[in-house]
Amino acid sequence: MRIPCVDAGLISPLVQLLNSKDQEVLLQTGRALGNICYDSHEGRSAVDQAGGAQIVIDHLRSLCSVTDPANAKLLTVFCGMLMNYSNENDSLQAQLINMGVIPTLVKLLGIHCENAALTEMCLVAFGNLAELESSKEQFASTNIAEELVKLFKKQIEHDKREMIFEVLAPLAENDAIKLQLVEAGLVEGLLDIVQQKVDSDKEDDIAELKTASDLMVLLLLGDESMQRLFEGGKGNVFHKVLSWVPSNNHQLQLAGALAIANFARNDGNCIHMVDSGIVEKLMDLLDRHVEDGNVTVQHAALSALRNLAIPVVNKAKMLSAGVTEAVLKFLKSEMPPVQFKLLGTLRMLIDAQAEAAEQLGRNVKLVERLVEWCEAKDHAGVMGESNRLLSALIRHSKSKDVIKTIVQSGGIKHLVTMATSEHVIMQNEALVALALIAALELGTAEKDIESAKLIQILHKLLADERSAPEIKYNSMVLICALMGSESLHKEVQDLAFLDVVSKLRSHENKSVAQQASLTERRLIVES
Repeated sequence: MRIPCVDAGLISPLVQLLNSKDQEVLLQTGRALGNICYDSHEGRSAVDQAGGAQIVIDHLRSLCSVTDPANAKLLTVFCGMLMNYSNENDSLQAQLINMGVIPTLVKLLGIHCENAALTEMCLVAFGNLAELESSKEQFASTNIAEELVKLFKKQIEHDKREMIFEVLAPLAENDAIKLQLVEAGLVEGLLDIVQQKVDSDKEDDIAELKTASDLMVLLLLGDESMQRLFEGGKGNVFHKVLSWVPSNNHQLQLAGALAIANFARNDGNCIHMVDSGIVEKLMDLLDRHVEDGNVTVQHAALSALRNLAIPVVNKAKMLSAGVTEAVLKFLKSEMPPVQFKLLGTLRMLIDAQAEAAEQLGRNVKLVERLVEWCEAKDHAGVMGESNRLLSALIRHSKSKDVIKTIVQSGGIKHLVTMATSEHVIMQNEALVALALIAALELGTAEKDIESAKLIQILHKLLADERSAPEIKYNSMVLICALMGSESLHKEVQDLAFLDVVSKLRSHENKSVAQQASLTERRLIVES
C-alpha cells in the first residue's frame, strides 16, 4: 500500500495536515506517515521532499514540556514516525541530526522518563543516531549521560537495561561522553550489575555481566575518564577491577586484564601498578591459561604486561619477577593475536636490558620460532613484531653468541628483508642490527648476507631520493663494515657505490654528508 500512496500524490497533503491545530488529526497523520515510511525508500523520499521531518521535529520541540497523557501519546507517535523515517538510512539520520533532533529527544527523555512507551522510542532513536560519528558532538553537548545513567539505575528488567546498553556502547566511544558517563555515576551501576550477576548461570545474567564489564573497559579507553577512575591508584573502581583478575569467571578475568592494560597508558600509573604487585597477579592469570587456555584472556594479560613494561624503571623489576619465563610458555601458541602480544611484551622488556636480551637471544627455541613467524605472511603484525624482536635481541645484547644463534637459525635473510620495510623505524632497526653483525661476527654471517643480496639493497637505499636521512646514514655505516669481507667487498666495487656516495657529500643533513665523505674515502682507499 505504501508505493500506491506515494504514486497517488498523498504524501504532500498528509504533510500539510501536520500543520493542523487538532490533536487527533496530528495523531492520525503521524501514524499514517510513520506507516508510509516503514521500510519504504519511496515513502521516506516523498516525506523528505515534502519537508515532513522538520515539521515533526518542530512539534516535538514545542510539545516537549507538556505532560498530559494525550500529549504523551502524540509525542510517542511522532518519535515512532521519525524512527521509521530514518531507520538504517545514514543520510536521513544525518539530516535529522542537522535539524537538531538530538537535544530535543534528550529533553523529551528527561521530562517523560516515567512514560515507558516514549522512553523506549527515544532509546531506539538514540541507538540509531549514536552509530553516526557526526552525532557524538551533539550528544556530548546535552545531558544525555545524566539522563541515561538515571534511567539505567532505575531499571530492573533485563530487556530494558539491554536497550540502554545498546545506546551507551556507541556513545561511550566518544571521549567527552566517556567522562560525562563516569561523572554521572555509570561505573557504580556497572559494578553493581557485575556483583549481582557474577555467580549466576542464567543466560541473560551472563550476557548482562559481559555487557557491563565490556562497557567498563570501554570507559577506561578515554584518558580523562581513565585517570578519574584510577585516582592515583587509590580509587575504589581501580581496586574493584583488580579483584576481577584472580576471579574464576573468564569474562571478569578478561575485563580485569584489559582494564589494567588501559590503566597502564601512562608511566606514572604503570610504575605504581608494578610496585603494587599487579605483575604477579597477571602472571598467575597467565599460568592458569597455559594449557588449552582462553585465548582472549591470554591476549589481554599479555597486553597488560606489555604496557606495564614500557617505563624504563619497570623493566628490571618485571624481569626479576620472572615475566619472560611466564611469557615464553606461550611460544607454542598458534593464535596470531597471542603471538603478536607475546612478541611485543618481550621486545619492551629487553629494551636497553643487555643481560635479558642476551639470555633471550641465546634461547634457540625462541629464535627458531621468531624466524618461523618472520614468514607469517598472512599475519603482518606477527611478521613485523618477529622481525623487530630479532633485531632488538642483537641491538640490545651486542653479543656474538646471540648473533651466532640468529645466523644458525636462518635469521639473516629476514633482517635484510626488514631493511626494505615501508616503515622507516623498522628499516633503521634492521640496518643497525646488520651493522652490529658485520662488526662483531661478519665471518659467520657472510654467506647469508651474500645470498640475501644485502649489498644490492643498500645500493638502492642510497640511490633512492625518498630514503630517510637516517636510512642513508646507517646504510653507509653498514657498507663500511661489510667491506671487511673479501666477497662482499668485491660486490661493493662491482656496483659502483662511489658514484652514489659522492652525491651524498652535499646532502642537506650534516650527519649524512659527513658519513658520505668518510665512506667515499674508505671506498677510494680500498678500491
